[in-house]
Amino acid sequence: MKTLKTTFLLTALTLLLLALGQAFGGHRGLTIALVFAVLMNGTAYFFSDKIALASSGAQPISREESPRLYQVMERLSAKANLPVPKLYMIPQEAPNAFATGRNPSHASVAVTQGLMELMDDEELEGVIAHELSHVRNYDILTSSIAATIAGAITWVAEMGRWGMIFGGMGGERDGEREGGGLAAILMLFLAPVAAVLLQLGISRQREYQADASGAKMVGHPYGLIRALEKLGAYNKRIPMDIPPSTSALCIVAPLAAGQVLSGLFSTHPPLEDRIEQLRHMTVVR
Repeated sequence: MKTLKTTFLLTALTLLLLALGQAFGGHRGLTIALVFAVLMNGTAYFFSDKIALASSGAQPISREESPRLYQVMERLSAKANLPVPKLYMIPQEAPNAFATGRNPSHASVAVTQGLMELMDDEELEGVIAHELSHVRNYDILTSSIAATIAGAITWVAEMGRWGMIFGGMGGERDGEREGGGLAAILMLFLAPVAAVLLQLGISRQREYQADASGAKMVGHPYGLIRALEKLGAYNKRIPMDIPPSTSALCIVAPLAAGQVLSGLFSTHPPLEDRIEQLRHMTVVR
């Protein structure tokens, strides 16, 4: 069901792009914006792991430095039939973790020092299973596709603004747009907002899916439930110094210094909803 919801949201993004391209700039403007967005997000897709790791201050960690982390990661990777990701430690007190990388062969998992100090073995296993599920489900690829389409929508809308300023939309005959001025203006302002909300919806669905997949990987949801409860409590008090683009990857939305993410524009679903869904799961055989 969650996969179908993600597919529906991606389809909605695509239809929104086509409708906006028809209203502003015709096929030529749509093609230019789409090519630019693909190039921009393609670069992010191939280099996002390096950007995320560097921006969070993550450092490679060896087996000797964290045998407990390696033991859990290697056991779950073997169970999920995945290559063992590269492991990184973030020297921050706020407990959190994220996975990055364009596919299982180029994956990395970073955990904070605070997470390792706070979690017991079963809770750590739940967190790592969640992150490995993101890797196995190719969530970085899904997010990149959504970002590409949303980026194209933003650029087409920007081109539409310039077209209106200079007296024309460009690319279609005036007669083909008679009576559509008000609809075009509304789409000009509403489409980018709708694109962001759809993109956030996709991100939230992938979090729900990673929770469910992680619980199945371990065999029960209890460790992940307790981990999410702890993460929610501690991340309300301890800010984490990472940029928004990297915080979107984290298992829970971190608290930025002086700012709390609003529910509407958060990349993460409410923790209460995630925990409630996990509690409805039984032991998975």
